[in-house]
Amino acid sequence: MMKYCPQCAHSLENKSLDGHERLVCPACGFVFYRNPAPATAALIFLDGEVVMVRRKYDPRKGLWTLPSGFIEHLESPEACLLREVKEETNLDVDIAGLFGVYSGNDDPRTPVVLIVYHTKFKGGDLKAGDDAVEIATFGLEDLPPIAFRAHSQILEDYRKSLPEEPLPGSVLQEDDDNW
Repeated sequence: MMKYCPQCAHSLENKSLDGHERLVCPACGFVFYRNPAPATAALIFLDGEVVMVRRKYDPRKGLWTLPSGFIEHLESPEACLLREVKEETNLDVDIAGLFGVYSGNDDPRTPVVLIVYHTKFKGGDLKAGDDAVEIATFGLEDLPPIAFRAHSQILEDYRKSLPEEPLPGSVLQEDDDNW
């Protein structure tokens, strides 16, 4: 946690401000707002199964997530998603649309606002890279241990969004324009 003011180097103090405890500099008035970090995640399906990666590093090393990562300074969410997917999975995808936005409060590094996109597979071979030690596909009813609650919620919401029993001829394939 921050101890000194980044503007004048004076010691910060805890103060109640706007109904929240915040670190405030009594010398220059600087206020430290501990805001969530923006991140993206990809819903990628191959042969009807979701692509997931096993974490190489803590927090929650060895557990599984959707391909995801933090947005870099001056990077758009879309560029972040394409970069993270390539780094972690070696896959090329197109963004098909926004799936949802989730709060992640169980990452010990920082709270997260997770922007989740539907994707369409373009090419590449599954190969774990960057901070992923393993990559695999899973059926929605046979998921591995998942690292973060937001990722579990995303997959549960996706499962709930599917029709219970598709009508004949209505099953969408990954290359359909409506998918």
